[in-house]
Amino acid sequence: MIVLYHLLSITLAVVIDRILGDPRSLPHPVVGMGRVITFFERRLNHGTHKYLKGWLMMLVLLALSGGFAFILIYIAFSIHVALGIFIEAWIISTTIATKGLKKAAIDVEEPLLEGRLIDARRHLSYIVGRDTTELDEEEISRATIETVAENTSDGITAPLFYALIGGAPLAMIYRAVNTGDSMVGYLNDRYKEFGYAAAKLDDALNFIPSRLSGIVMIACNQPHLKRTRRQCLNVLFRDAKKHPSPNSGWGEAAMAAILAIQLGGRNMYFGEVSNRAKMGDPLIPINVHHISVATEVMTRTVYRFTILLWMIGGVWIVIT
Repeated sequence: MIVLYHLLSITLAVVIDRILGDPRSLPHPVVGMGRVITFFERRLNHGTHKYLKGWLMMLVLLALSGGFAFILIYIAFSIHVALGIFIEAWIISTTIATKGLKKAAIDVEEPLLEGRLIDARRHLSYIVGRDTTELDEEEISRATIETVAENTSDGITAPLFYALIGGAPLAMIYRAVNTGDSMVGYLNDRYKEFGYAAAKLDDALNFIPSRLSGIVMIACNQPHLKRTRRQCLNVLFRDAKKHPSPNSGWGEAAMAAILAIQLGGRNMYFGEVSNRAKMGDPLIPINVHHISVATEVMTRTVYRFTILLWMIGGVWIVIT
């Protein structure tokens, strides 16, 4: 029965996120996670034993995040099942960002369509870590598409996957790990030791969801230029492993295969060049119109992934 409650909460969470997104008027757990990470980073990220301090920070962050969700849900379910499902759905909805990611991409696309490169670069800088000041239309489009592709898993399907297994508490724990990785999981001098725990936990938790998401993305979207899904899967398995991240390449390679474009290439981070492996085949040049197509691919993938979770949950219920 608990799996059924999780499935109902997941479905309602997807609906809530589609309608409301992340209203700024409501408190958001990720903001709280960010403050906890900032608090510990300022006080612990110095001196010796930075690896251990990073693990300590993550353990406290996960306990707070998962514990907060568990307590709220326990109280809600003790009052009424319907209230419990709704509260769990609301918490899960804060861990996903379908509407927010689509809006962020369109905020880049709209000024780009009007030739306002400065505005497009500014909006892009809100959602990527690379330098954006010198990017042209094609590079802005590529960066936006890559962000949509990667975050389809990181920002949506992965927390839904963990919500099926452990409800809102596990979805919150996933989001805490992902937030920690996005803030301190870098290989630079400041974070390579302190952020080690966050980066490794993020790699581990995203291993299965990223691969499932890449496969679902291809299975539920019609490839361009009359390519077959088998051809797209070949591209996925050929190129996904080329990404420096063990997981990010699955979304990007799948998106590149579907759109018949090539992602990856030369990026700039804090003034330093990073040559990323290229994924996909450049059958057509990347252009601004691919941004909205990428958001459609993302949305379709999220809905089909939710159906997949129902199938997995149904089998789980039957065998148990």
